[in-house]
Amino acid sequence: MGGINKDTEGEKAVKAKASSSKKKVGSTDSTSESNSSTTKSKTSTAASKTSGTKSSKSASKTSAASAAKKTVSKSSATAVKSKKPEAGIDEDGTFRAWGNAKTKAAPKKAKEAATDGFVPKTSKEETEKKLAAAKAIDPNAKAQEKKIVDYGDDQVKHLDALEHIRLRSGMYIGRLGDGSNQNDGIYVLVKEVIDNSIDEFIVGFGNRIDVEIKDNRVKVRDFGRGIPLGKVVDCVSQINTGAKYNDDVFQFSVGMNGVGTKAVNALSSYFRVISIRDGKCVEAVFEKGKIKSNKAGTVKPGTKNGTYFEFVPDESIFGKYSFNMEYLEKRMWNYAYLNTGLTIHFNGQDISSQNGLLDLLQKELESETIYPIGHYKGEHLQFAFTHTNAYGENYFSFVNGQHTSDGGTHQNAFREGFIKGVNDFFQSSYKSEDIREGITAAVLVKVKEPIFESQTKNKLGNTDIRQWIVAETQSGLDDWLHKNPKAAEALKAKIEANEKLRTDLSAVKKQAKENAKKVSIRIPKLDDCRFHLEDGKKGEESMIFITEGQSASGSITHARDANYQAIFSLRGKPENMFGKKQSDIYKNDELYQLMMALGIETSVENLKYSKIVIATDADNDGFHIRNLLLTFFLGYFEELVTSGRVWILETPLFRVRNKKENIYCYSEKERDAAQVKLGKGSETSRFKGLGEISGDEFKQFITPDKIRLTPVEISQLKIIPQLLAFYMGKNTPERRQFIEQNLLSNSEIDA
Repeated sequence: MGGINKDTEGEKAVKAKASSSKKKVGSTDSTSESNSSTTKSKTSTAASKTSGTKSSKSASKTSAASAAKKTVSKSSATAVKSKKPEAGIDEDGTFRAWGNAKTKAAPKKAKEAATDGFVPKTSKEETEKKLAAAKAIDPNAKAQEKKIVDYGDDQVKHLDALEHIRLRSGMYIGRLGDGSNQNDGIYVLVKEVIDNSIDEFIVGFGNRIDVEIKDNRVKVRDFGRGIPLGKVVDCVSQINTGAKYNDDVFQFSVGMNGVGTKAVNALSSYFRVISIRDGKCVEAVFEKGKIKSNKAGTVKPGTKNGTYFEFVPDESIFGKYSFNMEYLEKRMWNYAYLNTGLTIHFNGQDISSQNGLLDLLQKELESETIYPIGHYKGEHLQFAFTHTNAYGENYFSFVNGQHTSDGGTHQNAFREGFIKGVNDFFQSSYKSEDIREGITAAVLVKVKEPIFESQTKNKLGNTDIRQWIVAETQSGLDDWLHKNPKAAEALKAKIEANEKLRTDLSAVKKQAKENAKKVSIRIPKLDDCRFHLEDGKKGEESMIFITEGQSASGSITHARDANYQAIFSLRGKPENMFGKKQSDIYKNDELYQLMMALGIETSVENLKYSKIVIATDADNDGFHIRNLLLTFFLGYFEELVTSGRVWILETPLFRVRNKKENIYCYSEKERDAAQVKLGKGSETSRFKGLGEISGDEFKQFITPDKIRLTPVEISQLKIIPQLLAFYMGKNTPERRQFIEQNLLSNSEIDA
């Protein structure tokens, strides 16, 4: 990807040969059914050269196809007698491949022929005992075996819509989670309800939404038209029921699939909806998707129309969870930026915006901009933009009020239109990377029939809107630059500075690549995985662990799933890159190799892995290395962090065990609880390094269902320079005071 890790023809040959060798090691078949006839021919020819017999010489002249037919037609006894020694590993550890053999192997003794020359280290009884032990812990073995009945009409089950949502919740809300990640399911439930209220505002009904979230109970009240009273129950319980299909009612709706509030209903232990229309109301209460009550009535005179939702996410689905108010407040601000004139009353705070996306970028960046933030607002397209001195590019993209964190057609079209607009205005042909380097932009597009790539709506797939967005972006940018000549001059200066930096970097990059070629044909310290992001669905779970030293790497190497888990091993503490130039990365061999391993030398869009996982020890050195890596990513590849690609691996700090049970604890609180549970005779161990955990033991900490990952998130872009300067810059009095106030004693560290 990106031209960085593409193999040369020589490299491909080496890898292919290595792969072929691996497949042959330990083989018990004389030939593989998947081998081509060409391979058989080469093997036959090589064998004939080494035998020196007349029959071998004759066989070498025979075609591979006819030789194969003759072999098949022989009796089994003759086949065993004429069977050639295979590729494998000798008792002294030497690998032999018959395709490259120079001499004929000595004939095997009768006993060796039965085992192909390999003497197992464990007895048959020991092997059977281990197999029985492995089967004993199979969770399926504990389940009571059921007799398979006839597959008839009466065996076909039907789940109603809400039961299906509970059974297959991932299809409707993506991940579950415990609330520690802003994409966890509980936030999707909140969004689905508020989206309905936003849709009412978009079509001109109700300019206020009240939201209260306390003790895991969510309450949302809008002042729109209210759900039609005769359809309240259907609209929150019947899939594919709603007015979003009728563009006479909702023209630019976020919720287009008739699923949103039904999913909230199904996945809540308590769900209540009230619709108010012209003095009348209907209330329905559900539990886990099952209706408990439904009644109609009247309201007090003067009560405004609208809809009220109240729900509690079901712990039997989500487990123990809690709402992060910082995530929620940021979502409310996004709603306000995208809907000027709307006020959201969130937990007692009024949130509103008068300038839309302009306000968003001003809050994110403040004084970090090179020129004043540019802003264009059309009927169906709005964007704001500026440049900073940061590396990379950052985008906030939205469709009908929905934050599309993975971008999509509208974001790509905006970028294309921006490049054309710049080159058209300056009558130049600047390269796209020089124009986009350092840009931060926000884009909002309104689409009548948005096509999202999943129910969670993170990426837009409409292709018919590209040409329109490109043209309007180009024209809107051109108009703004004409009206702001000083900003246009600053933009031109930034582009030319980027151009010079790229030119200067090219020489450094070339030298770095030459040095890398001298070291190895592959990236040192990288144990790659089979699937990457470019492999589509198979690569969605791909991740790379960045570890400190060979000891930690050893544990993960033995425990990982090589299909989607890669490992990059650091030699120790990497260089502190705060305040350094981008060219300094290429002069640092280790960081350059890391950059190549990730595939991001040319662009972060070429990232090979879905997740970059920092896996360092839970001690002072480990935390320091973590900070150094975060400084590297935030300083040069900021968008990797802002797009949610960087994570921290959480591993257990303690192991509490007795003769019957092991309990792994991730905090002192968990340790104390485990000690109480297992009693006084239990033993407690403190893990200070990943290398202290064996490979077999470590495997359970990185399996998909048990791995604990903490996302690295930034609340606002403007805090990144301040954050890095404070922790990684020069030793200021403020930082010294912070260290003195937060310094732990040895007893506290080893607690």
